[in-house]
Amino acid sequence: MLKEILSITGKPGLFKIISQGKGILVVEELGSGRRFPAHARDKVVSLGDIAMYTESGDTPLGEILDKVYAGHDGKAVDVKELVKNKGLRAAFEAIVEDYDRDRVYENDIKKLFTWYNILIANGFTKFTEEKSEDNNNTEESAEG
Repeated sequence: MLKEILSITGKPGLFKIISQGKGILVVEELGSGRRFPAHARDKVVSLGDIAMYTESGDTPLGEILDKVYAGHDGKAVDVKELVKNKGLRAAFEAIVEDYDRDRVYENDIKKLFTWYNILIANGFTKFTEEKSEDNNNTEESAEG
């Protein structure tokens, strides 16, 4: 699910892939629904490919977002208040106790909470795919 959601360097917000062509992606901004092309020169990253540093290794972003969702009971995080009160790290540590304090910066945490708010505002409630023992079901659900 997070594979279809993109971050584009230099553009605020998150985007969903609508279609793709040779050297171009057509994306839709989550929230506004505005569509535009993302060219090959744009740095585009799928949220499904992002992980955060933890003491036990890299943790996929989907797992972190699920923890944030559970920790905040599915409600939005007041990022501005956390920044104002210098509480970003404390709020993140309450959710992900083993994050790597040397390699995860406050800007990373702020971006994570901002992305989380965008995703839940657009109806996302589950950020990792259910693991199935039957690999055929996983392939079919990915295609469908």
